[in-house]
Amino acid sequence: MKELMKFIDASPTAFHCVENVKKALEEKGYKEFKESEDWKVKNGSKFYVKRNGSSIIAFNLPKKGFKGFHIYSAHSDSPSFRVKENPEMVFENNYVRLNVEKYGGMILSTWFDRPLSVAGRVVVREGDKLVEKLVNADRDLCVIPNVAIHMNRDLNSGYKYSAQNDLLPLFGGEKAKGTFDDFIAKEAGVKKENILGKDLFLYTRQKGTYAGAHKEFIVSPRLDDQACVFAGLAGFTDSESREYASVLAVFDNEEVGSGTKQGADSTFLEDSLFRVCEALSFTRSAYLRTISDSFNISADNAHGVHPAMAGKADPTSRPYLNKGVVLKYSGSQKYATDAVSAAYFKKLAESVKAPVQVYYNNSDVAGGSTLGNISTAHVSVKTADIGLAQFAMHSAVETMGSKDVTDLVKIVKAYYEE
Repeated sequence: MKELMKFIDASPTAFHCVENVKKALEEKGYKEFKESEDWKVKNGSKFYVKRNGSSIIAFNLPKKGFKGFHIYSAHSDSPSFRVKENPEMVFENNYVRLNVEKYGGMILSTWFDRPLSVAGRVVVREGDKLVEKLVNADRDLCVIPNVAIHMNRDLNSGYKYSAQNDLLPLFGGEKAKGTFDDFIAKEAGVKKENILGKDLFLYTRQKGTYAGAHKEFIVSPRLDDQACVFAGLAGFTDSESREYASVLAVFDNEEVGSGTKQGADSTFLEDSLFRVCEALSFTRSAYLRTISDSFNISADNAHGVHPAMAGKADPTSRPYLNKGVVLKYSGSQKYATDAVSAAYFKKLAESVKAPVQVYYNNSDVAGGSTLGNISTAHVSVKTADIGLAQFAMHSAVETMGSKDVTDLVKIVKAYYEE
């Protein structure tokens, strides 16, 4: 999937991911609505709304009305390092490092000895206005150098890294002192003194590629969860809504719990669905009836059975790369899949001859959570939590099957046209 690799390469942060979703939607005729404006909605409308520049919800309404919403949700963010304000830390007048903090549950060791860069957004003063601008240095800018094995014999014996010391990226030599803000201002095309706010992150410069004897695998940064964003976007823009209104929702901040104004635990989805119904003169009762006949596919990647750690997987539910989309269950309800939503998703996949696998956590191994159970607390719809099997989740570079994303696109397209 070269298109997937291009999408990920152009999306180093959640802000860029959402911007690329926006561009793809606009190429298909979707118009932007602002949350601060009155929405002029009618049957057949195609539009999107953004929040914070890092979350987006798009709608494709059928021309003759709709019975409910078919929602597909994924997340735009990935674990990384966030650059702190006043980041420069000068070491013995010879090196300049950047002060950063962890964002999400990272595999820290994977960030060493890789070319890194900086991207995100800045907020700039333009006269009396504050304007957001995306920034991407798009060059090999930083590196987090490992210490030599001769100086730390414990590196291969479970060494505990200090995020505040061991993981600070090297920005430059002595001449780099005092230049980071100038560099960012130049990349943004503005004066340094006009930058009043920054949301900047490190990202690895490695581009996505195929691997395996027969190109069975994709090796790339940010597969979790931009692979699911890409699949949802592809199915959404290539489908025609019929009896259900098609909704594509991409949320930020899943990797840190979703508890932000732009996360799945916000009112963003609830607000947007209600405003669509309100603009179409639905009563409150009609809105609730519409929600009751709605569905959500919550898409966030899943753990494939690892050949070196097979015992970490469940004994009987063992998803493999390239063997189909993964349907995720959890007794603790960290995944929202139940018998009803599972049956619907399996039937949907069968209709396009796409294989489905099942995932449970090993009962002795604590798992993660995702969007589905969080968003249903705000919009109570039947939900299936699904994903694409991968290795090395939350590594700087991850691995997944090259076939699975194609199967998911087929399922999503059928879902929106069902």
